[in-house]
Amino acid sequence: MQDIKLIITLGLAKSVYKLIKLTNAGEGTSFIGSLVLKNYPGFLSKAAGFIKSDKIMVTGTNGKTTTCGIISHILRENGKSVIANSKGANMLTGIANAFALSLEPNKYYDNCVIEADEAYLAKTAKFIPADYILVTNLFRDQLDRYGELDTTKRKIQEGIDQIPEVQLVLNADDPLAASLKSKTKPPVFYGISNITDNSGKKTISAPEEIFNCPCGKTLKYSKKFYAQQGHYYCECGYKRPQPDFEADIILEKNYSVIKLNNEEFKVPLVGLFNAYNALAAIALLKTTGIQNIKAPLINFKTEFGRSEIREVRGHKTLIQLIKNPAGASEVIKSVDLASNLLIIINDNYADGRDVSWLWDADFERFKEAQNPIVVSGKRADDMAVRLKYTGFPDSKINVIPDIKNAIDYITTISENNITILPTYTALLELNKLWKKL
Repeated sequence: MQDIKLIITLGLAKSVYKLIKLTNAGEGTSFIGSLVLKNYPGFLSKAAGFIKSDKIMVTGTNGKTTTCGIISHILRENGKSVIANSKGANMLTGIANAFALSLEPNKYYDNCVIEADEAYLAKTAKFIPADYILVTNLFRDQLDRYGELDTTKRKIQEGIDQIPEVQLVLNADDPLAASLKSKTKPPVFYGISNITDNSGKKTISAPEEIFNCPCGKTLKYSKKFYAQQGHYYCECGYKRPQPDFEADIILEKNYSVIKLNNEEFKVPLVGLFNAYNALAAIALLKTTGIQNIKAPLINFKTEFGRSEIREVRGHKTLIQLIKNPAGASEVIKSVDLASNLLIIINDNYADGRDVSWLWDADFERFKEAQNPIVVSGKRADDMAVRLKYTGFPDSKINVIPDIKNAIDYITTISENNITILPTYTALLELNKLWKKL
């Protein structure tokens, strides 16, 4: 017998979505999800029943959207039907939105790939009993929302504990992520052995965290890649777990190569952070039994703002999300200093109200930028001050708080490619403006 309430809820969601699109009122991810959950509180539990094979969740501080995107893309290229919250809306309302707009009442789906906010993993796991949970990393991020790193780890562990049979896929190079545990299954680990950097980018100093071994002593490193990720150990014998999937990484200017056992995977994205994302996706997919990975990966197109390249008024434009010191520092490392640079900083709830992280990210590299830098967003003045303290000339910093005006300005003055570095809500505003440019 059909669930009439489900049919009504799905119909309502799709109708509202069409109205939002017709009126150009945005994506509607939160509004539609809120509407669905208010009308049908048990919707997500019901929706999970339409997934006939593996239910996959991805959480962590950085890389969730890109990692989910790679997993979903490769599953679909393998003929799987997939439901995913691909836009990066990763709280309950965003996840409900994704299911409501994708589900058909009489159709079952092979997989779901769910990006889950660290603080909402426990709530999400309550409704969707994942078969796999992948954890990318645990960096300092939005301290006014989540507190210190141990708090973030605890929130993720609470989510894991709700699903006793879940298979974890963990970053062995991150001491916090690697210490998470499932109640019944040993984790699958992925990690990097060596990195060859042919990208021509200068090495910069990403912010680092000091972590203690469970015995209380400070962890040491034989290799450190960025932030706290690397080969760590303690005098007591505690050390980085041996990865089940351990890769050598070759970084090129516009792509990277992952060498895993006897296979090579070309990743069409820049930067070590994206190589980590791709390796995480490969490890998870191989753990689920997917073998056709190499060819689909080459054709992967990133989601908006995650190393995405667009043409804007005749200018090749690279958009890279920044949101915390470790991630921003790696993005900064990949920026073409000959491009025209626009940095957009907001401090809305989803960005984190505390923008002190700007002082921990390695913006010092931008003192070598060849062109004037435009800063925009609600905290444009803060970003301008940060650039000034790098040694970049004050006379070459243009403060234009309104994002549309900033885009108009930089596309007018630019004779080169453009690089845009927005925070999360700035990226959402940018996405709305994109259709009008």
